[in-house]
Amino acid sequence: MRLAFVISSLRRGGAEGVLARLANGMAARGHDITLITLGATPSEYPLNATIRWVPLDVASPSAGCIQGLANNLRRLRVLRQTLRTIAPAAALSFMDTTNVLTLLAAGRRLPVVVSERIHPAQHDTGRLWRWLRTKTYPLAHSVVVQTQAAKNFFPPPLRPRIRVIPNAVPAIAQPHEAEAPGGGKRLVAMGRLEWQKGFDMLLRAFAALQGHEEWTLVIYGEGKERAALESLRAELGLDQRVSLPGRVDDTQAALRGGDIFVLPSRFEGFPNVLTEAMACGLPVIAADCESGPADIIRPGEDGLLVPPGDISALAQALGLLVSDRELRNRLGESARSVVQRFREDNILNMWEDVLETAVRDLSRQG
Repeated sequence: MRLAFVISSLRRGGAEGVLARLANGMAARGHDITLITLGATPSEYPLNATIRWVPLDVASPSAGCIQGLANNLRRLRVLRQTLRTIAPAAALSFMDTTNVLTLLAAGRRLPVVVSERIHPAQHDTGRLWRWLRTKTYPLAHSVVVQTQAAKNFFPPPLRPRIRVIPNAVPAIAQPHEAEAPGGGKRLVAMGRLEWQKGFDMLLRAFAALQGHEEWTLVIYGEGKERAALESLRAELGLDQRVSLPGRVDDTQAALRGGDIFVLPSRFEGFPNVLTEAMACGLPVIAADCESGPADIIRPGEDGLLVPPGDISALAQALGLLVSDRELRNRLGESARSVVQRFREDNILNMWEDVLETAVRDLSRQG
């Protein structure tokens, strides 16, 4: 199949990484893939040599409503012309506002599959984009979400078109080894330094951890909350025990360097870093936000869930794991099964089926 994949950019991020891996997987299966980005920044993910990248360079920010309208009309015009030129059998779009633009640009002769990459109830796109989503999503052949909770967000008339496809979990070549007695003293967290990720709550929970001053915390990532987190770290007296080293290229190596992984997010889609930590064999603690972690963790079997936003519960879970090496090893060993539960080839089969069905249904319509 000739397919067009559309996303705002391929800068490092969860949705971007998923689309890059999906494009690579589909290209490896012999599909003709064109990857369209609204921005012009090169991909921060390796791409199969057969994939054509078309940067539209229409992602400039808007200074106000009038300029925003003009910019979006330009994006729509350029994207429509690009899709006509490529003439794919189907298009796949990732992320809410890009989904709306792709549906408006596609016309009736191009089947479009759109995918929400975070629980829509937790991500406010603004009144206009919310309204546009309600008007345009019924035009999609299928809407792909990552969890049942995200599917339930949408009105019942749309749900027959909604497919739940979780993210694939790649096999880890070198998993974390079980701790020897006396070893293991590092907590690890990873993600954008933004309010959504809840690292401020993690700092407060870590500060409340009593009697385990030998443990340290490393939070990998970069973002606009860095200064606030550094200030909170100093306020809590954690400068010597908490580090924020920024982004890392080798996330698996960073995860393997830890002994417990923590995901304190206020909301999520399907957190790739959580599944990657589990695939590495780390015991994990995650906030049971409305969508994501509860679809991945089996509490007490391969990780721990705590109520979202509950700093006291997070501190208690941290205390439980740092105090019990045998529990850490047992949870970490069981966590590795996440690779089989979300096998790459199975997830790729699901995506391929959605896109092939979209093409087949259009051909039946004549």
